[in-house]
Amino acid sequence: MSFAPLFRVDLRRLIVMLAILSGLITLSISFYASYQVQRESLIDSTLEANRAYAVKLAVGAETFFGSVQQQLRYSTAILAEQFDDETMRREIERLRLQTNSLNSVVVTDAQGMVRAVSPNNSRLIGHKLTSPGAQEALRERRPLISSPYVSALGTLVVLISQPIVDKGGTYLGYIGGVISLKEPNILSSMLGEHFYQDGSYLYAVDQNRRLLYHPDPKRLGTLVQENAVIDRVISGESGSQLVVNSLGHDMLAGFAAVPTARWGIVAQRPTAATLHPLDDLMLEVLRQTTPLALLTFIGVWWLSGLISRPLWQLAKSAGGMDAPTSAERIQRIRSWYFEATQLKRAMQVGINLLHQRIGKLNLDAQTDPLTGLHNRRGLTLALEALSADGHSFAVIALDIDHFKRINDNYGHDAGDQVIRHLAQLMTACSRDADTLCRSGGEEFLMLLPNTNIESALQVAERLRHCVEQEQIPPVGHLTISLGIAVWPIHADNIERVLKLADGALYLAKQHGRNRSEVAELDRDPAEDFNRDD
Repeated sequence: MSFAPLFRVDLRRLIVMLAILSGLITLSISFYASYQVQRESLIDSTLEANRAYAVKLAVGAETFFGSVQQQLRYSTAILAEQFDDETMRREIERLRLQTNSLNSVVVTDAQGMVRAVSPNNSRLIGHKLTSPGAQEALRERRPLISSPYVSALGTLVVLISQPIVDKGGTYLGYIGGVISLKEPNILSSMLGEHFYQDGSYLYAVDQNRRLLYHPDPKRLGTLVQENAVIDRVISGESGSQLVVNSLGHDMLAGFAAVPTARWGIVAQRPTAATLHPLDDLMLEVLRQTTPLALLTFIGVWWLSGLISRPLWQLAKSAGGMDAPTSAERIQRIRSWYFEATQLKRAMQVGINLLHQRIGKLNLDAQTDPLTGLHNRRGLTLALEALSADGHSFAVIALDIDHFKRINDNYGHDAGDQVIRHLAQLMTACSRDADTLCRSGGEEFLMLLPNTNIESALQVAERLRHCVEQEQIPPVGHLTISLGIAVWPIHADNIERVLKLADGALYLAKQHGRNRSEVAELDRDPAEDFNRDD
């Protein structure tokens, strides 16, 4: 009676449930991995697009300011020869109407009194300008782009001024072009119009964190606090970054500086808007997958009958063990059981293949695509493994001498070719147990397990001589500088050892390049370690 419940178990349904569960788990893993890869790709591409757009607008603004300054310089040359009211009136009228770059133009004398203004405003003629931009232009007497300030009319403006000096060197005054940040002009057309309809927008800030252009007119002239992107762009940086804006929304921002005006341009897009197409894509993948999943379920249900049948036969044969033909029947059923085992192994092979694909993805994430060496992630994992192993290892930090000249003289493609060639030489001069990394640009690291200082120096010198003698097209011969440190001889802390090796590399640079330097010890080493070359 105790065996009766066993015969009520439906093995066919158990197999189907197991197959469905395995399929769902595999499908979920695939969906999750695909979603994460696509998500990172979308974020990276959006950040790069916003950075490129911000750089493009920053270059355009820089070109605009340069063009206005050039026009003003031309006008000062004319006014320096004929500093009379009629010449001033004609020249500033031409400047204002010629290109729509300036909202107004003014000429003052050396005391700051207005001599001419366009559009014509008789009330200003003969009056002294006291605005911050005017006072700065009088005081400095050099070409200037003022910080944005509120004019007497209550508008936010920028004054671009050029001093007027006659042939004898006498300062006559200045000519200034006024750009209103709230009125139409070329600059507002360039920065104030953003045609994307996906939630993206653009804004500009000055050195004081004041908003100069923004899609919300109410925010113009306000100050922005606690924004990491603005911190970076007003310090002159260009790049991209994930940031939370003042409304608490996650944004993907690209930014670039305008050096002449000391402005910053920021283009950003909501993260949610960037990832919205990915949600639709995953739903479409799910819709495409559903019919195939149903067909798979039907096939699994049919195959489960074939798989479960010999198991039922084996269970039924258990009651007839004393029959003459039971051994033969069980022998035949055992062949089916063997097939079931093979099926389980086939599933295991399938899982192993999945792990291999994931392992390949991990390998790609740890490998520098240009050289095939480890990247920073691979370096971190290698250091963790060496630290866990507990054996000593040497660190050789190296980079290419005068690499910038190679890029400048031969182009970046030649620079990439040199980097690949150096990676091949490093591989040829190292052991299989050594870890070779490209840490960035023309900088490399070599991790040599079970290697003392003398052996590490020999490896470094061998590589240096090999590079020095190598003819690398199209640049010819080049040299490298190397810095060496050994853990735990130089320091107990691995990060400290890396810094010591890097410091030794810079010491080699200071001593003339094309040489190897060993870092000074942080403490007395307890023992040396031998390298098995």
